[in-house]
Amino acid sequence: MVLVFGAAGFIGTYLIDELLKNNYKVMASDISDIGEGYYKELGIPFIKLDITDKSGFDKLSGMKFDAVINLACVQPANVSLKKFNPVDYIRVNTIGTLNVLDFCKRENVGKFIYVCSHRNTQAMWYKGQPIKEEDGRAIKYTGEYSMFSISESAAQDCVEFYSNEYGVKSLIFRLPPVYGYGPHTEIFLGGKPIKTGFQIFIDNATACKPLEIWGDSDKGRDIVYVKDVTSAFIKALKSDNAAGLYNITSGRMFTLREQAEIIAEIFWGNNSKPDIIERPEIPNTIDSYVYDISKAKKDFGWFPQYDFKSMLIDYQKEKESNRFSYLLDKRRMMLDEG
Repeated sequence: MVLVFGAAGFIGTYLIDELLKNNYKVMASDISDIGEGYYKELGIPFIKLDITDKSGFDKLSGMKFDAVINLACVQPANVSLKKFNPVDYIRVNTIGTLNVLDFCKRENVGKFIYVCSHRNTQAMWYKGQPIKEEDGRAIKYTGEYSMFSISESAAQDCVEFYSNEYGVKSLIFRLPPVYGYGPHTEIFLGGKPIKTGFQIFIDNATACKPLEIWGDSDKGRDIVYVKDVTSAFIKALKSDNAAGLYNITSGRMFTLREQAEIIAEIFWGNNSKPDIIERPEIPNTIDSYVYDISKAKKDFGWFPQYDFKSMLIDYQKEKESNRFSYLLDKRRMMLDEG
């Protein structure tokens, strides 16, 4: 059985769906009430648990898990200005992960996978070269992602310690922005809710309104589709060779121009020619970065199956199916409570 912490999140929901497709027995765990209702309705075992509460793990004592995956975290995109507290990053992302590791050690769990953001390499983004796992970290100690990156880096060190000291077989997945239907309507930026640029492009294309590209249209990001991420978990769970840190990304940079053109191709609402306007005089806040994914290919045979266009086509299908609509309900609740 595979135990997933943070099961009511975006990646967690898609991951459990993929685990079930691959015939894994699954137990879902989350702090969210909406997640509890969603999984119970599907008949999937659910444990409501706050990973910062060590006593809560007693609910799981004596259960046998082949693998534990920790997706539970606090990140700035989900934190409003009035709820921001640097202590929460350490409490959830570091101490919470340490509690999960201690559980894995105590219960002799077969494999542990920790998932973290790529943000702790931020000071390397401007070098223009694909970032490899062995390049280490380069935290930027200013901005809203600083404490988040510090807390996740500490958690990674805890994973390494438990692996080396106690033999907890562990992997760390480092993710860039993960795209997919669910969370990309609105996020918190600087503690205030905003509509994402990705969603603005889609909304404008659907309404046949101009897609404006601000700043340098050749700037871009290494992004990955959620279903490619979930396939990496399946590959890693089946592999005896997987260990250590892995970049789970597309391995290429999609420029703003590419994104706008492909979004217009997929979502433009009529047969007229899409209107894409470049506005280099208006600065944007996009940081360019790209990661090397050769280690994941070599160790457990993973590589992404979706390019940006096929991702958007599948994104549209997921939206039409409405099967994960509770993720949007959860997002609206989070924004309302913020």
